[in-house]
Amino acid sequence: MFAKPAPPTNGARHRTIVLAVILGCQLMMTLDASIVTTALTHIKQELGFTDSSLSWIQNSYVLVFGGLLLLGARAGDLAGRRRVFIAGTALFTAASLLAGIAPSAGVLIAARTLQGLASAFAIPSTLALLITSFPAPEERSRAIAIYGAVIGAGASVGIIVGGIFTQYMSWRWGLLVNIPIGILVLVLSPRYLPETERRPGRIDVPGALAITLGMSALVYGLVEAAEAGWDSAQTLVPLAAAAILIVAFVLIERRQKQPIVPLRLFTSVQRTGAYLGRILIVGAMFSTFYFLSQYLQTVRGYSPLVTGFAYIPITAMFFAMVYVVRFLAPRVGKPVLLVGSLMVAVAGMAWLSRIDATTPYFPQIVLPLIVLGIGQGIAIILLTDFGMADVEPADAGAASGLVNTAHQLGGSIGLALLTVVYEAAVHTSHTPVASAAAHAYSMVFQVATVFYAAAALIGTGILVATRRTIPQDVPVPAPATSRG
Repeated sequence: MFAKPAPPTNGARHRTIVLAVILGCQLMMTLDASIVTTALTHIKQELGFTDSSLSWIQNSYVLVFGGLLLLGARAGDLAGRRRVFIAGTALFTAASLLAGIAPSAGVLIAARTLQGLASAFAIPSTLALLITSFPAPEERSRAIAIYGAVIGAGASVGIIVGGIFTQYMSWRWGLLVNIPIGILVLVLSPRYLPETERRPGRIDVPGALAITLGMSALVYGLVEAAEAGWDSAQTLVPLAAAAILIVAFVLIERRQKQPIVPLRLFTSVQRTGAYLGRILIVGAMFSTFYFLSQYLQTVRGYSPLVTGFAYIPITAMFFAMVYVVRFLAPRVGKPVLLVGSLMVAVAGMAWLSRIDATTPYFPQIVLPLIVLGIGQGIAIILLTDFGMADVEPADAGAASGLVNTAHQLGGSIGLALLTVVYEAAVHTSHTPVASAAAHAYSMVFQVATVFYAAAALIGTGILVATRRTIPQDVPVPAPATSRG
C-alpha cells in the first residue's frame, strides 16, 4: 500500500551526489532572497512599485514560507520526503521563471508568493533527507556542517551574485539563474535521493490551521511593525492573534495522536536551545547584511557590484568554518565550541558597530566581518547539529521543519526589530543626513550585538545541560584490583 524507501547505498560517489543535490536546492532557495534585496531599487524603477508596495517583494515570500513550513514538513512525513522535495523544487523553478519574466508588479508578487509556497514544502525535506542519506555519525556530522555553512553563506553569496547581475546584466537574471539549478536538481533527485517510507496517517487539520495561521499572523505583524510602528492596530491585532493561535496550537498538539509537530522534540535542552539560539543569530546576521548593504551604498557610495564584493571575506569564513568545526569539535566538545564561537561573534559585531560616516572598508569593516564570519560560521553549523540531536527517523521531517522555521522567524523578527531601531535613531538625530544614517546603522549593529550575547547565554545553558548528562552516558570503570 505504501511505497518502500529506496535501498541505501554506501558508495562515496553516490553520497557526494546526494549531498550536492540537497545543497543545490537549499542554496538556490537561500540565494533567492538576498539576490532580490540587492536589486530592489532597479525593480522599483522598472515595474513601477511604490515605496510601500516594494516591501511586498520580500514580504509575500516570507509570509507564505514562514506560515507553511511546519505543514510542509508534515507533508513530507506522510507522502514521502523525496516526493515532496521534488514537487517543491519543481514549483520553485517554475515560479522563478514567472518572476524573472514578470511584466508587472502584481505578477512579480504572485510569483514570489508561489516561491514561498514551494520553499515551505521543499526545504524541510532537505535536512531530513540528509539525515536519512548519511546514517554514519561521522559522515552525518560532516554533511550537516557543510549544510549549515551553505545556509550561513547563502545570504552573502546572494548579495555578491545580485550585485554582479544588477550592475552588468539585469535583476531578472538573479531570478532566472534558479532555472538551470532547479532542472539539474530535478533530473538527479529521482535517481540518487532515497525515498522515505510513506507513513500511514493524516494531516492534523486543527493543528495545521492553528500553526499556519499563527505563523502567518506573527510574520505579518512583525512586517507591519517595521512600517506602521509597534503601537499600530495593524501590528497589535495580528500579533495578538498569533499569540492566541500559537497557544491553541500547543494545546491541540498535546491531545493529538499524530501531531504536526511532536512536542517531545522540545524535551531536549540541546534542541530547544538550538531553535532559540538560531532565531537570535539569524536575526542579527540577516539584519546586518540588509543594513550594511545600505550603509555601503548610501553612506559610502559603493556600487552594487563593489558592495557585493565587500562580502567575499565573510563568505569565505562561512565555508572555511566547516573544516574548523571538524578539527575542533572532537577536541574541545561541541557545546564549548558553540559558546566560544558566539563570544567571537559578539566581539565582531561590537567592533562593526563602531562605524561612522567616514569609516574605511579596510581595516575597520573588513576585519570585523572576518571575525563575525568565524563566530557566525561555527555557530550556525553547531546549532544545525544540535537542532537535529538524537532525533528519531520518524521525527526528522518535523525537526528539520523546526530548524528552518527558527531560521525564517529569526530573519523576520530581527529585521522588524532592527528596522524600528534604525528609524528611531534616524528621526532622533540632529546631525547631517549622512552622519545621522551612519549613527542609525551603528545603533542597529549595537542591538545586533545584544542578540549575539543572548545567544551566548543560551549556548551556556546547552553546555551546562550537556555536562549534567555526561555521567549518565559514560560507563563507570571497574575498580582496580591488586595482584600482590
